[in-house]
Amino acid sequence: MAKKVVATLKKADSRNLVKAVKMVKSEKTGAFTFKEDIIGKEFTGEFFKNK
Repeated sequence: MAKKVVATLKKADSRNLVKAVKMVKSEKTGAFTFKEDIIGKEFTGEFFKNK
């Protein structure tokens, strides 16, 4: 999967996209999970503020 994401991000029109990974703790079990998304650079602050 990593190769597909890297190939997508290398396109000329996709230069402002980033892959963001955030660790989220489950309230029920207490286990940590990872939430990842490909977003625009200007939305990274909002991605990490939201739970």
